Amino acid sequence: MAIDTSTIKQLREQTGVGVADVKSALEEAQGDTQKALEILRVKSAVKASKKASREATEGLVASYIHTNGKVGVLVDVSSETDFVARNDEFKQLVNDIAMHIAAADPLYVKAEDVPAEVLTKEKEIIAEQLKEDGKTDEMIAKIMPGKIDKYYEEVCLLNQPFIKDDSMTIAQLIEQKIGALGEKIEVRRFARFQK
Repeated sequence: MAIDTSTIKQLREQTGVGVADVKSALEEAQGDTQKALEILRVKSAVKASKKASREATEGLVASYIHTNGKVGVLVDVSSETDFVARNDEFKQLVNDIAMHIAAADPLYVKAEDVPAEVLTKEKEIIAEQLKEDGKTDEMIAKIMPGKIDKYYEEVCLLNQPFIKDDSMTIAQLIEQKIGALGEKIEVRRFARFQK
């Protein structure tokens, strides 16, 4: 099956992945762009997991000030080399993450950053709400993991749906860029200020 170059170009612009990878995914998906996107996401996740043990000591600290001047963000995003840190695609990713933080107001980078006492308190609140709704202890135990996942989605940057494309989380966006740029990328920390 011949893949039309405009489809390759469109998918490449959408994902940032190399032309050969995009063409391969489209061929595997028999021209179905949605299927090709899924294939590229899977391949990016595999590449990201292979890069997870590497050390990311370079990167950028970027800022974002919302147009009303009432919200500002500083974010520290690391890469393995300064070559990638100077790449326009990496800079765009860092700016997108900073803008997302300004809009979505996460409290932590990842679920592992949530302090144990905060998580315990959240579980107590959820359990109390469910008891008031008449749920039994067995039902609460079954419902709790889903409620905690929802809590992480609200307060953890990597679990949040990306504001520019809510079909993917920030973690999936980063995995996609790892696949495109070929290096480990991680958000180390951020600070959000609001008047």
